[in-house]
Amino acid sequence: MDPFLSLLHAFSSSLSDTELSSLKFLCRDRISKRKLESVRSGRELFTILLEQQDIARDKVDFLEELLKGIKRKDLVAQLNQFVEEGGINTSDDQLDEHEKRCQKVAIEVICNNVGKHWRRLMRKLDLSEVQLDRVVEAHRGDLREQLVQALREWQRSKGKDAKVTDLIKALRACEMNLVADKVEQELLGLNTGTR
Repeated sequence: MDPFLSLLHAFSSSLSDTELSSLKFLCRDRISKRKLESVRSGRELFTILLEQQDIARDKVDFLEELLKGIKRKDLVAQLNQFVEEGGINTSDDQLDEHEKRCQKVAIEVICNNVGKHWRRLMRKLDLSEVQLDRVVEAHRGDLREQLVQALREWQRSKGKDAKVTDLIKALRACEMNLVADKVEQELLGLNTGTR
């Protein structure tokens, strides 16, 4: 049995009618009114969110926001414990330690140096407009967080194939050569132990 589905089932069982109504209200920008009207349980709501890929084993941010929105700190704590205990296998678990460190450094440099043209970069990394719009909607008004979340989305979608070299190629393809140079410089420092 999938532990993530078991967790969602447990959450569903603990929701009151008022909490379910609140969750439906919080989801109205992601789920059509018609679908929401037919939802009678947390399980049905979570099923729709899973089908729309708003939540997944490796994508729990929106679920956490929903639980915080209905003031269920106990469920947020359960979700966080589940994640910490490795119940959710994130894509970076598939990378070796060196690549993880390199990605962390590269993403930090990119987030500090790429501004309003971040969407162009993410398109070069093959993220869809739907994925980008979802990130923007979830983090409206916070440009840096939009870029951070878009890069995480890229990492999740590529899994072990998410390579720093692809980030550098995409930066250069977008004529963001200065940022690409900074990433390479930081990685050189990391690899020679001067960072």
